[in-house]
Amino acid sequence: MQDVPIERIMQAGLLSCAPETPLREAAECMAQRCCSSILVMEAGHALGIWTEQDSLAVDFADPLSVCRPISAVMSHPVASLHRTTPVSEAAMRFTVERYRHFLVVDDHARPLGIVSQSDVALNQGLEPYLRLREVSSAMRQTPMVLGAGTSLAEAARRMREDGEDAAVVGSDAEGLGILTERDLVRFVARHPGNAPIGELASRPLLTIRADDALIQARDLLIDQGVRHLAVLDENGHLAGLVGFRDILAGAEHGYLQDLRDALEQRDQALARSREHLQLAERVIEASLEGIIITDPQTRIEFVNPAFTHMTGYRLEEVAGHTPAILSSGRHDAAFYREMWQTLQEQGFWRGEIWNRRKNGELYLELLTISAIRNEAGEVGHYAALFTDITHIRENEEQVRRLAYYDALTRLPNRRLLEDRLAHGIHHAHRHAQRLAVLFLDLDHFKQVNDSLGHALGDELLVRVTERLQGHLREDDTLARLGGDEFIVLLPDVMEIDEVTRVARRLIESVSAPFELGKHRFRVGCSVGISLYPDDGDSDEILLKRADAAMYRAKQEGRNTYRLFKAEMHRQDHHNLALETALRNTAESGEGLSVHYQPLFDRDSGSLQGAEALLRWTHPDFGTVSPGEFIPLAERSGLILPLGRRLMQLVGGQLRDWLDAGLAPPRVAINLSARQFWQSDLVAEVADLYATYRLPAGQIGFELTESTLLDKHQQAAATLEALRTLGCYIAIDDFGTGYSSLSYLQELPVTSLKLDRSFIHGLGQSRGSTAILAAVTGLARELGLQVVAEGVETEAQLAALGEYHVTLIQGFLTGRPVPADAFAAAYLAREPQSENSG
Repeated sequence: MQDVPIERIMQAGLLSCAPETPLREAAECMAQRCCSSILVMEAGHALGIWTEQDSLAVDFADPLSVCRPISAVMSHPVASLHRTTPVSEAAMRFTVERYRHFLVVDDHARPLGIVSQSDVALNQGLEPYLRLREVSSAMRQTPMVLGAGTSLAEAARRMREDGEDAAVVGSDAEGLGILTERDLVRFVARHPGNAPIGELASRPLLTIRADDALIQARDLLIDQGVRHLAVLDENGHLAGLVGFRDILAGAEHGYLQDLRDALEQRDQALARSREHLQLAERVIEASLEGIIITDPQTRIEFVNPAFTHMTGYRLEEVAGHTPAILSSGRHDAAFYREMWQTLQEQGFWRGEIWNRRKNGELYLELLTISAIRNEAGEVGHYAALFTDITHIRENEEQVRRLAYYDALTRLPNRRLLEDRLAHGIHHAHRHAQRLAVLFLDLDHFKQVNDSLGHALGDELLVRVTERLQGHLREDDTLARLGGDEFIVLLPDVMEIDEVTRVARRLIESVSAPFELGKHRFRVGCSVGISLYPDDGDSDEILLKRADAAMYRAKQEGRNTYRLFKAEMHRQDHHNLALETALRNTAESGEGLSVHYQPLFDRDSGSLQGAEALLRWTHPDFGTVSPGEFIPLAERSGLILPLGRRLMQLVGGQLRDWLDAGLAPPRVAINLSARQFWQSDLVAEVADLYATYRLPAGQIGFELTESTLLDKHQQAAATLEALRTLGCYIAIDDFGTGYSSLSYLQELPVTSLKLDRSFIHGLGQSRGSTAILAAVTGLARELGLQVVAEGVETEAQLAALGEYHVTLIQGFLTGRPVPADAFAAAYLAREPQSENSG
């Protein structure tokens, strides 16, 4: 290559400017075009040249220096070479004459192009020579190092005086930067002032080791588009600089000629080996497996045609990149760390991995990576072989779906259902929970098939599937047994009415009209329900009994549901009727009343308050126990309207008593968790006080521990707002839950109501006595009132005298009674003493 004419390697397309062009404008043009020189032309003749080296002469301390015309600072005359000059002669002239650029001219001395020192270094055919030499043999061993605080003008002066084309900025290997002639051209174009070079240096400074081959330095300069590399010694310290100038300086023509002769002899000796290599290359190219070969830093050096076929990437698109260019994003960092660790420890890794083709498509490959070591045992390359197994896995998945899923609806079939049911039974047994199986069969489906055809019947089944799935939870299972039979598996069932609510929703969804094509019609469904462990302890028994219950639903009218056990179904029917009646009562308020149970001061016996207790009497069900309708209201969501009814009734009664001249005590209303966590609770209470013109603190509230336990920090704001209205707050049934005593000092509560179980255990259980002592002592220290509820005997009352108990509530002192009876028994017309707390 070195004896070809110089015109073969010159840079065609001259960058030129007029003599009057300002230096800043010329430099900006060079910076944009990434050129190292610009010719000053007039009437087609080259007057001079301005190069990156000339930028060292600019006085950066003077902003006006970059505004001078380029003719005032250009180098002239311009050194030139005839276009036929051999590259080897050009290399020699660069070394002897110490030029950086030559103008290439034709027979009439007309400019054709520019050839630079870098062009020769890249095209002189130095590869064999550079492979045999280490970087240390060509580097500048005493590079110029300037402190970060050095001004730009001072740095340019130092570089010009010392004949350096680059200077290292910094004092150690960490954080080093570099200032080059190309950087100075940029500063001429966009003058930064006489700034410290620490702010202007290019970073990071690329490095190479002193014992690396010179060919690696040249390739790194080319790949990274830079002109200088820092050379590090074995301790990682800066040892020198190496650039194209240094590479070219050592390539003496005579030495290269001798080297070429020696290489020719070696090439003859390797001819036979080359034949074997060519054979190996043909085998690799013909391989159906994708092959990647990387360097030790995992940068891709080679790929075969199969790689291109499978990924869409050609070699020139991936060369220099790592295989991460194929990353799918499906694997986390831990996956790749484990892969790399295995590769380092065992020398290979094999497994399945998701990658992404050039067109963005994901594919699954079976990948094997091997580390290839040299004679010294060091890793010189990595080789990866992979096969696209996406279709294999898709076929396996298809087979699995055919085995476990219904082809029409894509629902689990009987085989998968039985597996999930068996697993659900084990889970329910382990956690002492119920599990429900719903057997659902469409009513009159055969008529649809017979009259409208099987195709429309299949479409109906798909639509039914969509409706059913829309009414189930994520953890529920919907399966198709075949025909028009479906199974629903409901895990984690707490109450039977949870199951029957789901059954009613499913029946309602299926009963809605269908529109298929031009046809509009309705179908119903019958549902049978079996429960674990009530109706059986195996999947076979539960399915059989759900099936039997479904047939009873068909026999008793269709489009309904039945539980397997008749008595359980009757109870469910009763609960449904009771819920319907309660819903009507919540809307109308008919049949609701309030009873009041008094609270007395333990020591003085004076009336200190009352608890409002909701009562319900229905024409058909009679007087319904609160223990029955309150949990029903909680489950059905009716607790909110009932709670509002209770507050309105209590507010109205207190207003009536006040208007009658009576002095009612504070009245406590029990709040459920759902009521307490309403966003408008405080506004509702404030409106209650305003509507009935109640004195501050006339109504208070009782909450259970469980309401506040998990979210007591969020509850603080609501409780503070209620306390601002004067409401007192009591914790009901204290001690029966998993108490977190820290909330007692964080929340603005006023009273603790001891659960009746502790009162009944007085004198009989050491545990009750110890807990009572601990809780009352804690309340005394926190300044809280203690209410003992459920006091029924004089012995219990006497025993409470030993503890910090403020108020007494129970059958001994007063049962819950209607408002008129309460007023007659306890309310006086003259004002009572002001209540504490």
